Amino acid sequence: MKNFSLGKAFVPVVGTIALIYLLLPIVHVVLFSFNEKRGRNNIIWNGFSLANWQNPCGAPQVCTAFGNSILVGVIATVIATVLGTMIAIALVRYKFKGRSTVSLLLFTPMATPEVVLGAGLAAQFLLAGVEKGIGTIILAHTMFCISYVVVAVKARVASLDPSIEEAGRDLYASPGQVFWRVTMPMLMPGIIGAALLSFALSFDDFIITNFNSGTATTFPKFIYVSALKGVPAQANVLASIVFFGALALVIIVQMVNINKQKRMARS
Repeated sequence: MKNFSLGKAFVPVVGTIALIYLLLPIVHVVLFSFNEKRGRNNIIWNGFSLANWQNPCGAPQVCTAFGNSILVGVIATVIATVLGTMIAIALVRYKFKGRSTVSLLLFTPMATPEVVLGAGLAAQFLLAGVEKGIGTIILAHTMFCISYVVVAVKARVASLDPSIEEAGRDLYASPGQVFWRVTMPMLMPGIIGAALLSFALSFDDFIITNFNSGTATTFPKFIYVSALKGVPAQANVLASIVFFGALALVIIVQMVNINKQKRMARS
């Protein structure tokens, strides 16, 4: 009792409570993915069943919506990552007129509320006579994902040591060889991180998607529409697969980094 300190105990207790609070929705999703189907809703626990995992596409349109989210996320991520990386390199490495203005404007989609962005884009598509669907969703997601890619990659470019690239040029490497064999490998961690962030933001987005999707349905939109009568257990199955997949990816990356550090320490 003499060594007991209220200040030392406060932080672990509050941290544990906060962690439990954050994990409760995830636990609920995983738990109700095993809920036995009785009737149309999935609000009350009816009993344990593996039928939902054996047939994750059992609910109407759930796999179509999930596939649409994957498709939109992949295409928007690829486009945003390529464009954002080029913009980030240009902003850091080159001086041109209006560079400060471009840097400022790139933060606008990040600072603007999504409801404003979604409504503004919807109005632009309406004025241009563009039919809403998967294409407009991809355009909308690419627009706001570029800003996050530029911010992430720009920080990585600014941290590079120019002397490493100069060493490559001193060894008679062409500008293209220096870029692909020296610069790109050093930028790759930032680019991969930016791409993963873009995909997560795209896959998770609902507000902008709802304004610009038309009759097309994505996974967040499907969840929102289904929430009134209880999200189908099959949707919980797909959400659980995404969660465990992301968790496995994080664990694999951490293990790879630990092995690299061990090899570097041995050498």
